[in-house]
Amino acid sequence: MPSKEHDAQPTKPSIVANYQMHPGVPDEMIDPAGNIRPGWSELMAAFDRLGPEELGARFERADQYLREAGVFYRTYDGTESKERDWPLAHVPLLIGETDWDRISSGLIQRAELLETVVADIYGANTLVQQGQLPPELIAQNSEFLRPLVGIKPTSGHFLHFCAFELGRGPDGAWWVLGDRTQAPSGAGFALENRVATTHALRDIYADMHVHRLAGFFRDFRDKLFADAKRDGGWVGILSPGQLNETYFEHAYIARYLGLMLLEGEDLTVQDDRVMVRTVSGLMPVSTLWRRMDASFVDPLELRYDSRIGTPGMVEALRHGSISMINALGTGLLETRALAAFMPRLARKLFDGPLLLPEIATWWCGQPAEQQHVIDNFDDLMIGPAFATNLPFDDPRGTRLGSTIPPDQKALLIERIRANGADYVGQERVQLSTAPVYIEGRLQPRPITLRVYAARTQDGWTIMPGGFARVGSSLEPSAMAMHRGGQAADVWVLSSKPVELVSLLPKNGKTMVRSGVGDLPSRAADNLIWLGRYAERCEATLRILRAYNARLAELSNAELPILTHCADFLETIDVDATQALPQGLLASINSAVHSAGQIRDRFSPDGWLALNDLQKTAHRFAKRVRPGDDASHATTVLLRKLAGFSGLVHENMYRFAGWRFLELGRRLERAIQITRIAAWLTNEDAPDGSVEMLLEIGDSVMSHRRRYSVGAGAQSAVDLLILDPLNPRSAIFQLTELRAQIEVLPGGLVEGQLSAAAKAALQIETDLRIADAANMTSDRLDALAGDIIILSGLIAAAYLV
Repeated sequence: MPSKEHDAQPTKPSIVANYQMHPGVPDEMIDPAGNIRPGWSELMAAFDRLGPEELGARFERADQYLREAGVFYRTYDGTESKERDWPLAHVPLLIGETDWDRISSGLIQRAELLETVVADIYGANTLVQQGQLPPELIAQNSEFLRPLVGIKPTSGHFLHFCAFELGRGPDGAWWVLGDRTQAPSGAGFALENRVATTHALRDIYADMHVHRLAGFFRDFRDKLFADAKRDGGWVGILSPGQLNETYFEHAYIARYLGLMLLEGEDLTVQDDRVMVRTVSGLMPVSTLWRRMDASFVDPLELRYDSRIGTPGMVEALRHGSISMINALGTGLLETRALAAFMPRLARKLFDGPLLLPEIATWWCGQPAEQQHVIDNFDDLMIGPAFATNLPFDDPRGTRLGSTIPPDQKALLIERIRANGADYVGQERVQLSTAPVYIEGRLQPRPITLRVYAARTQDGWTIMPGGFARVGSSLEPSAMAMHRGGQAADVWVLSSKPVELVSLLPKNGKTMVRSGVGDLPSRAADNLIWLGRYAERCEATLRILRAYNARLAELSNAELPILTHCADFLETIDVDATQALPQGLLASINSAVHSAGQIRDRFSPDGWLALNDLQKTAHRFAKRVRPGDDASHATTVLLRKLAGFSGLVHENMYRFAGWRFLELGRRLERAIQITRIAAWLTNEDAPDGSVEMLLEIGDSVMSHRRRYSVGAGAQSAVDLLILDPLNPRSAIFQLTELRAQIEVLPGGLVEGQLSAAAKAALQIETDLRIADAANMTSDRLDALAGDIIILSGLIAAAYLV
């Protein structure tokens, strides 16, 4: 009889057992006394219960979610930009509630200190007058914006949303490594980190009493809207645009909080008031959450070469008609050299030390400090004093003295002696490590913590989490994401169940609906062109499928029907000799570009479907050949395009945005079918043209049911141009166009039609009384021209 030992189930290998800390390096899982920190034992035990195979599958699930949600960040390699998948580190960083309370208290104090300092710099300037801050640290700083001196924020505060870089030292205490006050990024990515991580670890997350993030964003949003309601305007996020590194986050936060995503070209200043161009005309904006560097905001008074700003913005700030989050000029607080004076300023202004210590910094603009840096050169991090936008450990901004070659070291010391104000020396920080899942094992990697503070109606509040930057190796330079770094979710653990919060308003709050015209003109423009490009792609694919199906059957590209079709394709910059021509790929790329400009108004499912279409088309273009292969490929792409159109049509709210997307679709479909019909029914059209026209118009079955077998070109024109029941016909598109234009702002006012509505009605009426026999090729070409004129009237009314 087998023993009990043989009957026992084999135990899963322990994931945690092989985890080894680096000697002399503090670890997030183990405190300085050698005890495991709160929560880590439960998390590691849960990992062991799952086992390597199940854990790996769960982490792949999190990665799949991020890919499907389209989460990306943009990197630049020279002049080329690339979208990269968001690099999630799957193991969350755990921090106990007691530890977090100390962090929160220290950061609230720091936020208040930064507010006091920047208010003085742009106000009374007493800190410089009293010698607490050296004047050259301000006057020579490119982030000091002189036009903003003396302008008091209409909200009463300069800072509203800040981020702080933290690191844990060998003694277990957290240190401030840097401040982010210009346009702090990452809060949206922190949300996506949380969603992705809980996709993988939902059961573990539910058992560990993790503080939620939604309440932090809800309270900040409520503050923004309360201030805007007081001033009678809208709230928007001011973004540099689609090419910004963190544009995904701008769109994500705008969608999450229900804010308008605006760019400089959306705004204009009239009578010292900031206005947004909408399809209903100019509308006032009261609050802008700024996500672009301050110097680019106004080319009139700040950077003259800025093409993403709004002229007159500074003047509007002078008149107190706009609240900027954060105030222009607050990027000055990120200056690396300012860290040398923060402990002194805390004692001066708050009568006490910093609750969270600062990384030791020596500004070389002072003789004693300069000599200290030179004497201890090899042991310090040497970098530019006025650097404001690089992490403390970024190799582009600072270098460890001992790693600098001797010839460069001598030259740098000479520069420090000659221009000491331009340099700082900083203490080298030994970052703590945390477990990272790499190839089925937990391995220690250095981490820094980014924490966010927001000013709410109850004062400063700290996000109970954030995200941790995780290095790909033990080198400090490996923290940067463009060098392989990752981002981990941060779980702040409570000893008891936490409140389940959401963004939904609390009971008793009044519900407010947005108006139908609350759509920026730029967004409407991109929606129209998204609809037009999608229809243009469909028309091109249908023509290519018809062409290649006949090429596969007849095996002779010189036959009249094929040359006639190829000649038409040439008129729209599509080369029929290519299986999937560049002209088609360009239209697909343009559709993706237009959708990318309105990510805040576009569903993740729609974005995923459109990107899938683009990737599939480019993949096919590399290997598909003309003929039967191309005919099959175009069918696949048509199905994917139909899936995208169905998602948008069925799921998009019937608001102004949907109407402009619909206008684009109807305009392009009408233009395309009219042009194709004109080409395939002209006097030179060869045999087989009518059949090809019906196939391209997806109306073969309808034609067989409605007309006799021997019906000719007139029946095809009747069905595809004049039949109001055919959703592919030109008149059907004009009927829909007229209906949509009439319900747009200004489309029908007190019984009077707008110019665009009149034009649509005129074209529709002409078609209703037309006879198929009189719809010659020339008249069809003229009809296409009239529809193009109609599109211009729509643009003039709503998009300029």
